[in-house]
Amino acid sequence: MRTVKNILESKHKPFNTIEADALVIDALNELNSVNLSYLVVMEGDQFKGIFSERDYSRNVVLKGRSSSNTKVREVMSTDLPVVTLTDTVEHCMNTLNSHRTRYLLAYDDNEQFLGVITIHDLLRQVLANREEVFDFNLAKRLIDHDESGRIY
Repeated sequence: MRTVKNILESKHKPFNTIEADALVIDALNELNSVNLSYLVVMEGDQFKGIFSERDYSRNVVLKGRSSSNTKVREVMSTDLPVVTLTDTVEHCMNTLNSHRTRYLLAYDDNEQFLGVITIHDLLRQVLANREEVFDFNLAKRLIDHDESGRIY
């Protein structure tokens, strides 16, 4: 079974970071330059949250805030599910599904932040290692799960 450790070993060290006190407009420019949908929010070497396109649309645009004077810390996500190095890809997929999120925070046994596991990371694992990731019955249940009326 593939694990969070395997995923993190295959990823580059996070370069998509921003300070919590940065302005949202600067975060949007950074998102554009790194061509990703999220930034890891840090204060020094401490993880503080994730700033994503979804955070921008829900917490800035829809709330009538200005990206020129709103700080990232005011609109970032901080309540994301946590996984550990030994959690499997299957566990991660189920966690994403049950929490209806696109991001998981990976921590080690010493509660040290290691990185972000995204839905795209998991999909790459599934496509590359489908026989090792899911058993047939679980895959069938996920495919057959009725999502009618839900928009992601």
